Amino acid sequence: MTEKPRRVSSASPRKPQKPMVKRRLPSSPLIVAKPSPQEEEEANDLIYGRHSVLAALESDRQLNRIWITNKLHYDARFHTLIQAAKAKGSVIDEVSIQRLNQLTHGGNHQGVAAQVAPYAYHELETLIEQAKASSNEPVIVIADGIADPQNLGAIIRTAEALGTQGLVIPQRRAAGVTSTVIKVAAGALESFPVARVVNLSRALETLKEAGFWIYGTAATGGKSLHNMELRGPIGLVIGSEESGLSLLTERCCDQLISIPLTGKTPSLNASVAAAIVLYEVYRQRWSEKLHL
Repeated sequence: MTEKPRRVSSASPRKPQKPMVKRRLPSSPLIVAKPSPQEEEEANDLIYGRHSVLAALESDRQLNRIWITNKLHYDARFHTLIQAAKAKGSVIDEVSIQRLNQLTHGGNHQGVAAQVAPYAYHELETLIEQAKASSNEPVIVIADGIADPQNLGAIIRTAEALGTQGLVIPQRRAAGVTSTVIKVAAGALESFPVARVVNLSRALETLKEAGFWIYGTAATGGKSLHNMELRGPIGLVIGSEESGLSLLTERCCDQLISIPLTGKTPSLNASVAAAIVLYEVYRQRWSEKLHL
């Protein structure tokens, strides 16, 4: 028996395939958003100047580190408070004037500086409760996008000095309580509560539900300040330095207030406007007490 001839394929024999190797795409570098100057300052708060540091020492606020000259360390105003701060865990460094100049970038430190723990904001509901408990006609200031720490600090200083019960600020696109704010406020923040909210419009509605009448300051279009009767619980909204009140915030206000101006300057600095309106609020209340 003869064997059948084998079939010979006309196709060329297959070459052995190389194992597939998956090409790994170069990984994109992790992009980390650079913190803003405000965020950097909030993360590493430094206050300086005798009045600011004394106010912080006299309060319950935690101071992480204190830099002080030898002479001031043993000053009667500071020595006992410095020892108490040390007992609470603060690191005390006796340093030269040159070192303080370096730390404060040439600021007016007056021989002392301190790194404070991040500011502990109040809850809005707690702020409202405390305000209503401390006064029959509480006043709360609302800062709508104040971006300049100097302005925010000045507003806080005026508000606390006149007897206002607290401040509300938005969490985004606005200055927070940083060392600059604390410095400008000149100790006012040690006894003045600040609430930081995610949604400012919702915060205004919460204030309304709590019985507050919301007034917003406007360069034009509002009722003249001297024609207003500013009594009862009040929420006073101060607009940002550049654009004033946002449209959404303006809609939440019960009444807009304008400060009459007769000069060529069309508007006032935010902190100055706040001071003028707040003074008028308390002037009316003081006047009534005098008449009684």
